[in-house]
Amino acid sequence: MAGNAENLLDEIKELAEQEEDVSVGDVVEAIGDRGFGPLIFVTALLGASPLGGIPGVPTFFAIILILITVQILFGRWHFWLPSFLENRQVTAENLHRATRKARPVARRMDRWLGHRLANLVTRPAKIFAALCVIALCLLVPPLEIIPFAAALPMLAIALIGLAFTARDGILMLVGLCLAAVALITGAGMLISQ
Repeated sequence: MAGNAENLLDEIKELAEQEEDVSVGDVVEAIGDRGFGPLIFVTALLGASPLGGIPGVPTFFAIILILITVQILFGRWHFWLPSFLENRQVTAENLHRATRKARPVARRMDRWLGHRLANLVTRPAKIFAALCVIALCLLVPPLEIIPFAAALPMLAIALIGLAFTARDGILMLVGLCLAAVALITGAGMLISQ
């Protein structure tokens, strides 16, 4: 039986079978609230990478993350895109190719993640996690005075994003624990400066 990630790919594949060209907005609609997780995960991972050592880059990623998570707090079913992006077309052939290439990763992800402590990935838990992400993002700009100090909050945010994606409560718990460590450590680093 297919898991969360494979089901998502199946829904995207069905879109490609219905139309010759599929708009980005249609894909976002099919992904629904599951789209927030990958966006959070990838953005935070970029912020935690060596790219995050460039002054201003972690703050830029933190702003993007705040814009994403605020939408979760307002109960949006899918993330907002400006109309010029939402109306962009992707050929069905390219969409088929992308889902085919992503399937092995989705299968592994479904095998190892998801369906654990499901209460920690319900709507109230996601709102709490979104608030934690915003708090961590607000910590990032002052942490930029210390090289690579923003990596710890970004890693915590990446784990929370992965938990959203996989709908995995254990991963959410680990991400929230790391978020607490990042908040305490970050505040301590700033106070000692």
